Formats: sequence, C-alpha cells, structure tokens
Amino acid sequence: MADRTASAVWQGNLFEGSGTVSAVSTGLFTDAPVSWPARTEEPGGKTSPEELLAAAHAACFCMALSNELSKLGHTPARLEVQATATFIPGQGVTTMALDVTAEVPGADDAAFREGLAAAEGSCPVSNALRGNVDIQVEGRLA
Repeated sequence: MADRTASAVWQGNLFEGSGTVSAVSTGLFTDAPVSWPARTEEPGGKTSPEELLAAAHAACFCMALSNELSKLGHTPARLEVQATATFIPGQGVTTMALDVTAEVPGADDAAFREGLAAAEGSCPVSNALRGNVDIQVEGRLA
C-alpha cells in the first residue's frame, strides 16, 4: 500500500479567486498556481485540476500498457500517451481522450490492440473514472 499526498490552498471566490496546488509526498512541485479562468479559458501559465488529472491518467496508462504488452511478450521500447480531459462548467469532466503512440519491437497491430484493450481495463485511473467519464483510447504503432 502507498499513500500519496497533495495539497491545495484557495483564496477568494470561485470566479475571481486563485489558489495553489503542491505535491506534498515528493515535493516535485510546490505552489503551482490554479484559477477558474485556467480551467475554463486559457491557462495563462496556471494549471487546473483537469490538467493534473490528465497527467495522472497519461502516466498511469503508460504503466498499464507497458505491463500488458510485456505480459504478451512484447516489451515496449517507448510509449507516449497524450491525455486530454474535457471540462464543461456545470457538468464536470465529461471526456478523457488518450492518444497513444508506441514503439514495440516485434509486435504487430493485433498484439498492440490486445495490449491496448487490456491496459484500458487494468489502468487504475481509468478504473477510477469509468462510469463517470467517457474514456476514449486511440493508439498506433510508430
């Protein structure tokens, strides 16, 4: 079991206020700025919960896909996942689109697709979102 901790601080009302988020467990980032306009308009150098969720999903999916392909006998040389979380005010995160590019020596498209499907089922972040968010996975071998 592993616990990971992050923290947030907010000042002011939702629309005009601002805040920060920090990765407490690792200290990897501290006081990263967040605001409502960064969620709904242009980021302006600030992050958002949706961007952080997308980053977590991209990392998690890379790990799950690496594991699933390796179990099929095809250890990947390189995996790249771009995750895009769509946030609609009043509805929340509606879609998470994962765009996967993979270099997998010895794997044909069928083996890659098998690993991709298995990863979608085994990724803990996908499983946490499933039923609440439309998860779309596109992938290709490089």
